[in-house]
Amino acid sequence: MLDTKRSASSKWLLYTVVTLGFVAVITPFIWMILGSFKPEGELLRVPPTWWPESPTLDNYRTLFSKGIFPRSFLNSTIVAVVVTVANVTFCAMVGYALAKLKFRGKNLVFGLVMGTLMIPGMVTFVPLFVLVANLGLVDTYPGLILPFLVTPFGVFLMRQFIIDLPDDLLDAGRVDGASELRIFRQIILPLCGPGLATLGILTFLGSWNNFLWPLVVAQTQEHYTLPVALALFSKNQQVTPNYGLLLAGATVVVVPVLIVFLVFQRRFIEGIATTGIK
Repeated sequence: MLDTKRSASSKWLLYTVVTLGFVAVITPFIWMILGSFKPEGELLRVPPTWWPESPTLDNYRTLFSKGIFPRSFLNSTIVAVVVTVANVTFCAMVGYALAKLKFRGKNLVFGLVMGTLMIPGMVTFVPLFVLVANLGLVDTYPGLILPFLVTPFGVFLMRQFIIDLPDDLLDAGRVDGASELRIFRQIILPLCGPGLATLGILTFLGSWNNFLWPLVVAQTQEHYTLPVALALFSKNQQVTPNYGLLLAGATVVVVPVLIVFLVFQRRFIEGIATTGIK
């Protein structure tokens, strides 16, 4: 009886802590979204109001009337979608080769992949920029996209997922005369839904929120992504910033990522649980 009471108390304590953590995390996002619908006078009111008393879309109209933001939204969408599709495709291919195929140097290749995971991104940032500059790709879409088409983490993630798939399915395909490409396309990919969803969400989130690389590579407004455009817009504000525009811009940056995660969250959680990541 005493153990039952302790278990119930521990459960309620856990629920309370999780609820408080959830409220602490979600409150700034709700404030940001609601604030983006407030006029400037209401945002500066003391004490502040939680719910917009006079909801307005003026902040979004003003935001998208500036040529930089529609173009930046398109740039972010193009870069994030291309990088995500490329990672899902190529990382799955490399992961399949490292998990199921036998070839000379396989362990060496996997060791190199694991080794690159331990190298901080800042170490390779300058050499990568020099390489992109020497190729003449500065201020171009390829310059924004090519360095991130395949990532070591994506290869490792897909390798860990594919290695647990039964070899009997692959052997059956080979007996039927299927090529390795057909086995990969018709057997491996349909079984990798959770892993692909996990990789896709993480890649899309990282690409959409990437700030430093687009800031350096994109030299003109024509190729700015949303985080860069928002940062430069904030920097160019007058002495009294327009907080409504800033909140609207931040909402435009954050909401697509939240939508992608909410749509694929079940697959994401399943993928994390089944790839051996702790």
